[in-house]
Amino acid sequence: MAGRGKRAILGLMLLAGVAARADVSGNLSLEGRGFWQSPLDERQVDSSLSLSGEVEFYHEWDDGRQALTLTPFLRLDPHDPQRSHGDIREAFWLKVGDDWELRAGITKVYWGVTESVHLVDIVNQTDLVENPDGEQKLGQPMIQLSLERDWGTLDLFALPWFRERTFPGVHGRLRVQPRVDIHHADYESAAGPHHFDIALRWSRSIGDWDIGLAHFRGTSRDPLFVPRVVPGEEPLLTPYYPLINQTSLDVQATKGDWLWKLEAVHHSGGGQTYNAAVGGFEYTRVGILGGASDLGLLAEYQYDDRREQALTPFQNDLFIGIRWTANDEQSSELLAGIIQDLDGGGRLLNIEASRRLGEDWKLSLQLRAWFDVPRGSLLYPLNRDDYAEITLARYF
Repeated sequence: MAGRGKRAILGLMLLAGVAARADVSGNLSLEGRGFWQSPLDERQVDSSLSLSGEVEFYHEWDDGRQALTLTPFLRLDPHDPQRSHGDIREAFWLKVGDDWELRAGITKVYWGVTESVHLVDIVNQTDLVENPDGEQKLGQPMIQLSLERDWGTLDLFALPWFRERTFPGVHGRLRVQPRVDIHHADYESAAGPHHFDIALRWSRSIGDWDIGLAHFRGTSRDPLFVPRVVPGEEPLLTPYYPLINQTSLDVQATKGDWLWKLEAVHHSGGGQTYNAAVGGFEYTRVGILGGASDLGLLAEYQYDDRREQALTPFQNDLFIGIRWTANDEQSSELLAGIIQDLDGGGRLLNIEASRRLGEDWKLSLQLRAWFDVPRGSLLYPLNRDDYAEITLARYF
């Protein structure tokens, strides 16, 4: 898919006579991860070093009413072959009208407002080998039509091709036990990954309120897992992708120094019908201690009415965090938070920090640790995967 998408968009560029005049930007990153506990599976590594790169080719014409974008991504990880992968994050043509926009190709769409969990963000598939937080996404083939009206913006999506989730391999950390067998994925639809999915979203800003209402119908981006046992071989989990319907609401209200946030979904399919929500606030104190930096306090509650039967660990949890922004020339930032399972299922600590070095370099740090995770929790396979990650990126 990635190769065909890249050739197609490059062909369009050449036909338009714009390839040589495209704007180019991107980055190269060196990432190191260190795990300070021995793994559950002795085949897993204690540390890893990988290299990634992303380049964006962009060109616009017709007074900015048409544009082509191509964004390939590549990671090389010598320790986990399944983490060594390439993807076309974006490869699309954009046409802008007076009150409409049309995108066709491969692109990324983000829905949502909350910090700790992104319930409503369903269009793109998660690139799980990149990061366990689920925020890295694979490019999604689509046609997107956006209509701007007085009553709001309506986005219509035609999604003809499904992307399977990526998972760490035998030697990779941050994976479930037993590990996932990506080579035998199964689908509810007889069309498999070629089931034609659709989605629509209405959004509008009304005073201090930003509101989004969406519906998705198609192949679930979150797989179920079916045990696969073959005599003489290790047990594995096979991904199964059911057909689902999901209706969602996301709301953000800006009230002075306060941001109030809510995401809620009604989901049916895969043998389950349930409701889930995450909501809370972010309060920002500007210019703390008389300086230029800002300090934010975040709090969110995560709920899933399936409770113990939920296929997510975030079904009765509380997230508390802080966000510090230095507002300096180096764009120094820090986000730290903890998610506490209120049913006694343990807690997760997450710390992210970044700082620019000069004009073209950026240093990032991430630390994650799990505490007091009981054996029956969905997070138990990660309870020995506490790690620190350092990334040095060169931007151009």
